[in-house]
Amino acid sequence: MGNNIAIICSGGDVSGMNPALKHFVEYTKANKLTPYFVYDGYEGLIKNHIKEASYQDVAGIINRGGTKIGSARSKRFEDAKYRQIAKNNLDALDIDMLIVLGGDGSFRGLHTFYKEHGVKFCGIPSTIDNDIEGTDYCLGVDTALNIIKTSIDAIRDTASSFSRAFVVETMGRDCGYLALITHITSGSELCLIPEKKYDLKNYEEKFIQEREAGRRYFLAIVSEGIKQNSNEIAQWFEQKIGIESRVSVLGHIQRGGNPSIYDRLMAYKFVAFAIDGLLDGKDESVICYTKKGFEYKSIENVAFKKKTLDEELLKYLE
Repeated sequence: MGNNIAIICSGGDVSGMNPALKHFVEYTKANKLTPYFVYDGYEGLIKNHIKEASYQDVAGIINRGGTKIGSARSKRFEDAKYRQIAKNNLDALDIDMLIVLGGDGSFRGLHTFYKEHGVKFCGIPSTIDNDIEGTDYCLGVDTALNIIKTSIDAIRDTASSFSRAFVVETMGRDCGYLALITHITSGSELCLIPEKKYDLKNYEEKFIQEREAGRRYFLAIVSEGIKQNSNEIAQWFEQKIGIESRVSVLGHIQRGGNPSIYDRLMAYKFVAFAIDGLLDGKDESVICYTKKGFEYKSIENVAFKKKTLDEELLKYLE
């Protein structure tokens, strides 16, 4: 095993990546390794945008959202020809270990890379959707939830002032985790997510009764992946419940922002466990966080299985 190790951010950015980069440099140097940054995801591997990292590179970034080294999705990395180019670029720098901050698609890409070329790697789950199987927590989730919380609290102020229903759309194309946790912790009246079938007719009588009893506003939290779009839900409030409605799509503000204390701490722990695992001979793994603590899991048990929401949490929608 060589002494050179690189880190890469792939897919959607999350708050917590910059704290991870900072600790990557510090922890590798403490272990007498030479750290490298791969800029702009897998495209950086192909374009040879790989540079040795120093303390100066990570000074002052712990409080910044996003990622200093950039992130991207790469269709070219799916082609064996370009993976060979990436391997040649790593070989030229004597790098045989990679840490990837990303989601299951990013991990599957490195799984293929490892099988073809033997580049050892450890994945760190990093997605605000929290939709990676095998881990209860993904880097960036806590910051995203706190940004949503702040937004919901502000929206509630104007909803109650104007006696309106607000339909607030969170990210989560295939996973309703953000919407569900927000619903539970915000006290909203309605939550719609892809994992749970719903019929708006089931809410009509209850909501109309609440209106007649004096309720001034409603908050509905919906995931972007539900069968109806947010505007249709707002129209339902106006036509069936009889209350003026607005839609607020939170969008990409959920990905950015000052990383929370918890995401900073978890970034440090994820990176330390990832590096320790590689040094301990775990050549192809994902570091996951569960009720048992941190665990090294195989790619097959993480990237090739669909994440399901906790049944205990889903009961709050019944």
